[in-house]
Amino acid sequence: MYDITIIGAGPAGATLARLLGSKYKVLVLDRRELISPREGSFEKCCGGLIAPDAQRMLGKLGLGVPGEVLVGPQLFTVRTIDVQNKMERYYQRHYINIDREKFDSWLVSLIPSTVDIRCGVLFKSYEMDGRKIDISFQFDGKRYTEKTKFLVGADGANSLLRRQLTGSTFQKTYITVQEWFSVKQNQPYYSAIFDNDISDFYSWSIPKDNFLIVGAAITPKENVSRKFDLLKKRMINLGFELNESNKKNGAFLLRPQNAKQIFIGRDNVLLIGEAAGWISPTSAEGLSYAFRSAIALADSIDANSESPISEYHKNTKGLRLNIFQKNLKSPFMYNTLIRKMVMKSGLSSMSIRK
Repeated sequence: MYDITIIGAGPAGATLARLLGSKYKVLVLDRRELISPREGSFEKCCGGLIAPDAQRMLGKLGLGVPGEVLVGPQLFTVRTIDVQNKMERYYQRHYINIDREKFDSWLVSLIPSTVDIRCGVLFKSYEMDGRKIDISFQFDGKRYTEKTKFLVGADGANSLLRRQLTGSTFQKTYITVQEWFSVKQNQPYYSAIFDNDISDFYSWSIPKDNFLIVGAAITPKENVSRKFDLLKKRMINLGFELNESNKKNGAFLLRPQNAKQIFIGRDNVLLIGEAAGWISPTSAEGLSYAFRSAIALADSIDANSESPISEYHKNTKGLRLNIFQKNLKSPFMYNTLIRKMVMKSGLSSMSIRK
């Protein structure tokens, strides 16, 4: 029997396994082939940018991003495009540009060798058996079971574990769509595009070596394909080169509207990262929340190895405050009139010399 089973080996799950793997018997399950990646295997839909908050957390974890994970160009500028107000501004912000799959594989490589890691595995279900938990998962078409003391969901926005635990979903969800285009000359900035005809959130473009990623967060009730096609047409009109499409993927995205929507689990079943709802409601940045929630749960288990959920709630007080503060900031970004006033003022913006 395992002490802790973690569903998901992304930044949240891999960090938790790294912090606890030498102290407890830990099992990690992930649907991706993160140890020996192969062509055509499942990829996470992510822009692959490490924002300043996540950079700070990597520093606190004593980690430096290896060169083989980086892709060019490294970005120092956000190009903000407001379609309705017909305005454009540039703001300084430093992002580390990465290959997300290589980044996740690197984090997995840091997990202690004492941890059992099984990739290409689909988690199916769990059942409580007294103080133990029976888990069921599928590998290569066959069903397997294991017993564990604690079960941790780090399986993202569309967390099967959270849905089985609560039977509910977040009030505000999106489908993110990303398409990769081959380009001859890339742009040296990350673009944030605000267009009410496409989304009440935002769209983006991110350069990756010889590719440009175009993405959008669109509400599921909308015609997602039509909205995404409209985005591409508008971007072409803005001068973006979107000729040769290379690949396209999608995923669910949560947007917590208040801290009460965060759900950290129940009893010995706990949630971290976006599975719990830890993600910025203004920018959809999730890496820093993944690291912070993993650290909070690791400290909670160390402090109370029998019933850590109350400790975990206490240790995530700062994260809930962060979600609250981000929602206070949201109107300055997503209310059309207020955004126009902020952008027109030129506050914190900079001029670009070409």
